[in-house]
Amino acid sequence: MPVYNRILLKLSGEAFAGGGGFGIHMPTVERYAGEISQICRSGIQIAVVIGGGNFWRGRMAPHMDRAAADQMGMMATVINALALRDAIEKQGSPARVQTAIEIRDVAEPFVRLRAIRHLEKGRVVIFAGGTGNPFFSTDTAAALRALEIKAELLLKATRVNGVYDKDPEKFADAVFFKELSYIKALNLGVKVMDATAISLCMDNQVPIVVFNLSEEGNMVKAAKGEAIGTIVRE
Repeated sequence: MPVYNRILLKLSGEAFAGGGGFGIHMPTVERYAGEISQICRSGIQIAVVIGGGNFWRGRMAPHMDRAAADQMGMMATVINALALRDAIEKQGSPARVQTAIEIRDVAEPFVRLRAIRHLEKGRVVIFAGGTGNPFFSTDTAAALRALEIKAELLLKATRVNGVYDKDPEKFADAVFFKELSYIKALNLGVKVMDATAISLCMDNQVPIVVFNLSEEGNMVKAAKGEAIGTIVRE
């Protein structure tokens, strides 16, 4: 019996590039799709929010108008969402893409009740376009969508094992936290998720699990409630 009925998974755009740093590495995306499909088949309703950093991030153009740069980033998330949907459906699981910006020829517009209905029918729902507004990260979009669909857990996939007191890729003496309160995570200024997203989850009591995406099987373990990575909660 699954611990959670409905979860939301946040994937960064960079994760789609594999080791290449840019673009989409389809074998990597297919691995993610396989794990997402496995979660779906286990009876857990799963939605996904995707970043676009493998193609574009607003900070790549510091002299560009921020709103325009962020809109370009939103478009990049749609490309990733379409690739993931295709890979999931090839695994035999139905999937839908909903976007916060209207691109009706390629995806549904975001409609909260329709998204919930898709989940209830056993479809994976992939949310693209961030929140539809500039100046908000896809982490914040993930927290917002988790609240809107009444997800019981937010999974944040990263390239490290969880939350540390400092960057473990730079400091060998970084201390790992198995469990953390929202307040302590905010006070530490953890880099794995922005403060707005953590605050939204704190205000609405949605636990966050930060886990290492590079280890195959971790996504499924986290979704099933196994002790993977760091859990952030009250």
